[in-house]
Amino acid sequence: MFLYLFAVLLLYIVWKLRDYFHFKELKNFSTTSTPIIKTSFNIAYQSQEGIFKFPRKCADQFQTSYVHWFFGLWSFEVCRAKEVERILGSAKHIDKSDIYNLLNPFLKTGLLTSNGEKWHSRRRMLTSAFHFEILKEYLEVFREESDRLVLSLRETIGAEVNIVPIVTQFTLNTICEAAMGVKLSSLGNDGVVYRKNIYEVGKLLLSRLLKPWLMRDFIYSLLGHRKQLDEVLKPVLEFTKSIVAQRKFTFSDDSSGGRAPEEEVDCNENIYFRTKKRYAMMDTLLQAERQGLIDEDGIIEETDTFTFEGHDTTSAAISFIILLLAHHPEAQEAILEEIRDVVDTKHDLTIDDFNRFEYMDRVIKESMRIYPPVPFISRKLSEDYQHDGFVQPEGTLVNIHIFDVHRDPAIFPDPEKFDPDRFLPENCAERSNFAFIAFSAGMRNCIGQRFAMLELKMVVTKLIRNFKILPVTRREEVVFLADLVLRPRNPIKIKFVSRT
Repeated sequence: MFLYLFAVLLLYIVWKLRDYFHFKELKNFSTTSTPIIKTSFNIAYQSQEGIFKFPRKCADQFQTSYVHWFFGLWSFEVCRAKEVERILGSAKHIDKSDIYNLLNPFLKTGLLTSNGEKWHSRRRMLTSAFHFEILKEYLEVFREESDRLVLSLRETIGAEVNIVPIVTQFTLNTICEAAMGVKLSSLGNDGVVYRKNIYEVGKLLLSRLLKPWLMRDFIYSLLGHRKQLDEVLKPVLEFTKSIVAQRKFTFSDDSSGGRAPEEEVDCNENIYFRTKKRYAMMDTLLQAERQGLIDEDGIIEETDTFTFEGHDTTSAAISFIILLLAHHPEAQEAILEEIRDVVDTKHDLTIDDFNRFEYMDRVIKESMRIYPPVPFISRKLSEDYQHDGFVQPEGTLVNIHIFDVHRDPAIFPDPEKFDPDRFLPENCAERSNFAFIAFSAGMRNCIGQRFAMLELKMVVTKLIRNFKILPVTRREEVVFLADLVLRPRNPIKIKFVSRT
């Protein structure tokens, strides 16, 4: 064992020295004023809170993008829209960085993590799952789950409630039905285990990311971490496989491109599916499988990707929208008035109705500007890149800090102020399309952004029509943790008061 550990240490030192001298050569070549910072163990062993605060301090101090050297790894840290546009707006720098490889034990190489031709083909394949006509079916899922959310919140009237776990359960139920065609709430213990283990996966992946020596699979496995991850992942992957098997059993290839007949009855009356089987994202993949475009493993990895990516991000968005609305009762009343102008109180809203909610749309976008659900994304340069005279070679890690891009005072004056009018058409026309990137931007923008916006508008509509939202947690009390999504350290507490 000692020899193994010594060999690992030696390889790590060689790897570190190689990158260090490569970085030194790059630094000496530069004649620029681009800030360069170096850190090591003082970052690796900080708390999640400290890790989140570190890039905020750098952005505030430098007021520009900068280069970061960390344990022999160097990266370009982007916190201003002009660099975002050059990278995300390019058709060349579209590959995800090696950071996303950490997700491979779970998601393999699905749409989120894949590169090259595989990503292109999967993107084309899945685009149809978000067609306007399909969104109409998702709308019914959003409506039903939002009604259940309202019922659960009615039981808390007048009490202080931590909104985050309640909203997360709502979004996970919603995405599971939309992606897999299954109501997670109907699966008893299987649903509970799935939900719990999804959270544990996120924690383990983040822990690995913060310790660069664990990035090497050999070291990660040698120290026993991979075994721990596999144990957590096992019931999650088995759950998805069982759902795929059930969906394939009831799947019918008809003229609607894989959608089952409206009155198809599930064999054996399986509880996973209702008598009138709705379209699910998985159906697009099952249709593609029949055409030889994807295999069963590919179906599973894309289903896991949508479920994992589609619930936590939306949960973060809803939680912070509620927090901001609680502190801005005038925005609540303006949204309510807009809803009343569009439809009467008994009308079931259509997608066209939601498209008319212009003020609500601005509120949601301003909330996601201040609190972007995904505060950080990462790419890899596909060719040499020049910034302020600083030449960065192909393969450089580029970290885009959305949280800081959205707080550029030159683009968003008084950036902490909640001001939905920032998203009036005339104000949007005056700034770069890459200044607001809550759904990323360019070729690898979020494929599900229309899906997400529709879900957000539905839940905001249901909440505003049923409750007045009162603040308990103050904005300045919210402390963030470094995580895969924007995660508060402490509960976000809210009070709901019935409007009726």
